[in-house]
Amino acid sequence: MSRLSSISLLCALLAACTKVGAGLEVSQAETADAEPAMIVLGKKLDNPYSTENMRDAFVSLYPTRSGNDIKTSHLYVRFLPADEYELEYLTNSGLDLVDYPLDYEILSDGDYYQDPSVGENITWQYTVVPADYDFPDGIRHEILEECFITETDFDTRASGGIDWSAVEEEAYRMSGNGDMLDPGTKAAKVYPSGRITIVDEDANGGKPVGLSGVRVRCNTFVKFSNTFTDRDGYYTIPRKFSANLKYRLVFKNEKGFAIGFNLILQPASASSLGKGPASGLNATITKDSDRMLFLRSAVNNAAYEYITRCGAEDMDLTLPPGDLRIWLLSKLDASSAVLLHHKVGVSHELVKDFLGYFASLISFFAPDVTIGTKNMDSYSDVYRATCHELAHCSHFSQVGLDYWNRYVEYILRSYVQTGGMTYGDGSGSYAGYCEVGEMWAYYLESAMYQDRYGGSMPQFGTSWWFSPQIFRYLDERGLDRSDFLDAMQPDVTSLPALQSEMISLYPSKAMTIEQVFFRYK
Repeated sequence: MSRLSSISLLCALLAACTKVGAGLEVSQAETADAEPAMIVLGKKLDNPYSTENMRDAFVSLYPTRSGNDIKTSHLYVRFLPADEYELEYLTNSGLDLVDYPLDYEILSDGDYYQDPSVGENITWQYTVVPADYDFPDGIRHEILEECFITETDFDTRASGGIDWSAVEEEAYRMSGNGDMLDPGTKAAKVYPSGRITIVDEDANGGKPVGLSGVRVRCNTFVKFSNTFTDRDGYYTIPRKFSANLKYRLVFKNEKGFAIGFNLILQPASASSLGKGPASGLNATITKDSDRMLFLRSAVNNAAYEYITRCGAEDMDLTLPPGDLRIWLLSKLDASSAVLLHHKVGVSHELVKDFLGYFASLISFFAPDVTIGTKNMDSYSDVYRATCHELAHCSHFSQVGLDYWNRYVEYILRSYVQTGGMTYGDGSGSYAGYCEVGEMWAYYLESAMYQDRYGGSMPQFGTSWWFSPQIFRYLDERGLDRSDFLDAMQPDVTSLPALQSEMISLYPSKAMTIEQVFFRYK
């Protein structure tokens, strides 16, 4: 079975573990994140940073000096991971990997590149490493070119009054790439800086706000660098450039979550911002921008806000688990917090029977959260879905694997036994796990929506058989969000258990708690 066929089966599972109902039949096309566009390559270019080209440029400018002053400082390489384990190893080793060759013309930009020679397998991963890099045993790699990249601390650098900016510019001209030089940096190289913003038409008066904590990557040939935006969307790349650059957003956030899933498995999705000057690029993302870029950016900011607000000075909630993986599924209208990457469900016989051999692989690149974006047209749609699923993730962090395995099992069995009713009818084993968990997630979704957009608190989830109204009622009478989550301990697996725990924790509110639980029992 191919990787994409296996992913199709996984997505069918995700459709069953959802906030709202969705069909089980998911085609391969429906697993794509809004049909991401693949990069189209043109001709191979002559890399100005090759040791040979830099040496020629050096001799051209300093004919009385020896070209031997230029020695290889870096290697332009590519790796071909055999499986998810090897790709994870490379990523965790700190390498900045890209899935397209750095020395080719790009005719049509896109979100990813898949080398046709590798089929559906993980594609070549390109990067630049120090000349003395110790390559890992067993992972296929190729050294594509020896390079000399200035502004390093290597002993191979020549010394004594050398204008390295001039040498680099000369290498561009001599290699036939002079048109890529940025005329605005003629006097000196610059650190690219700028601001990336996003517009939520229903908040902040429709004014742009910063795209928070996302990685900005820029490159010219094999010279590239990256940094994170700050809370307000500002960034400064920590490396100087003199040529026009390609800019990309990589959705691996400094808060510890990644937004991923293209047609090809990758830890984090990337969206192109296009070409820009060496001085930096500004961008404002709206719902009229590229749809994938907008959706990823909206989820990014919603998740960044949620995690930031979990602090003691604000909502004081248990944080979601680290290394959280969020997938966007454009052909589904459902969302989920299955936490598969954090080992939930893979031990279930239900899941093993359903996924077969793929069950042993999903812990690497399977999602923790999926956001079904099929009918999402606004930032607010994305915001409420993300808050709902991250509320589940905070609950998971507090109650652990055993609890969540039972929760997922209830959802799976109910979906099958009721012919597609997501939450079942409230009967059967482990229904209480679902009741407590969904009450909490729908309540917090409503509360955070009100915080952001004003007005009265929405009544999301009140049409189901469980009652998020209980938390809303108690919220209006002096208890808060952290009080509710504090009561949702691993042994609180039913509505009566939740009532008992809350009375134990907040005896001064016992009568109010008893009244509201009786009303909605």
